[in-house]
Amino acid sequence: MTPGASLHQYGGIPDRLPENFTPEAIRIFNIQYVKNGLYRQFADSFRVHPASVSTPEQIPFLPISFFKTHPVKTGTFAPEITFESSGTTGQRVSRHEVKSVALYRDSFTRGFELFYGPVTDYCIIGLLPAYLERSGSSLVFMVDELIRESRHPESGFYLYAFEALHALLSDLEKRKQKSLLIGVSFALLDFVERFPIPLKYTLVMETGGMKGRREEITRAQLHDTLIEGFGLQTIHSEYGMTELLSQAYSDGNGIYRPVPWMKAMIRKEDDPLDVQQTGEGLLNIIDLANRDSCAFVATDDLARVYPDGSFEVLGRMDNSDLRGCSLLAV
Repeated sequence: MTPGASLHQYGGIPDRLPENFTPEAIRIFNIQYVKNGLYRQFADSFRVHPASVSTPEQIPFLPISFFKTHPVKTGTFAPEITFESSGTTGQRVSRHEVKSVALYRDSFTRGFELFYGPVTDYCIIGLLPAYLERSGSSLVFMVDELIRESRHPESGFYLYAFEALHALLSDLEKRKQKSLLIGVSFALLDFVERFPIPLKYTLVMETGGMKGRREEITRAQLHDTLIEGFGLQTIHSEYGMTELLSQAYSDGNGIYRPVPWMKAMIRKEDDPLDVQQTGEGLLNIIDLANRDSCAFVATDDLARVYPDGSFEVLGRMDNSDLRGCSLLAV
């Protein structure tokens, strides 16, 4: 990718919204209604057509489960990469066929830098053992690219080398090197219980995911344990999933803020077309980077969306399959 390249150059979304968000969302809906046969059939089942849509609330959101049962593609293309969600043996997983790796790379890089500044300021340390042990993880792809983009000689992944990780963090702290330790929840807990270490120059970010490795705990309990073990004031969190090409970030208290080309909304459990900008219910996500799949995804997360666009995940809808990234009880 050329320096300064943006999603706009790749036919994606305009830089920085939000004043352009509604017309861009409706434009993408019109395109996906025409070029995504699966999505068109879904919209038609609710008798929703482009001529009747003038606000994001009127757009039908495709249930996330469709990524497990059908190819979700806008147009015809051979994917440059296919991401797959994690799952237990025999469990059907989501598949997201991505037309443009450059689009995904640009989305997560720009998103990260909007919240945290230049990637090159950081030593990026990934603690994602379960994800590294399988192929097709969009999270591993993202962290691997951030490691490369950081250009820091000590950026890298750690599996179960906790003693070496402790030594590295100690050295980085002595050198006052700004660092990011991003990890799956069970691995962060395993590490901090064996090697507690006070951190001053390192951000710790959990991505969710107990994955049946440990007893389920609440996010508040997780953060309390990590705060104590790392001597920090707050634990950061990342909200992302296989079915999305963008992320939201929390700098504490479980309140996520989406990137400008991503929007959280709420739907009622008993009426999928009753969509509101704010309130409490089931979480809908508009991800304008999903221009080649479906930008309008109905998740299985229970959430609260606030007037400033931030959101809080409260739990999971009953009887929904648990995503590997979200087996953490909230």
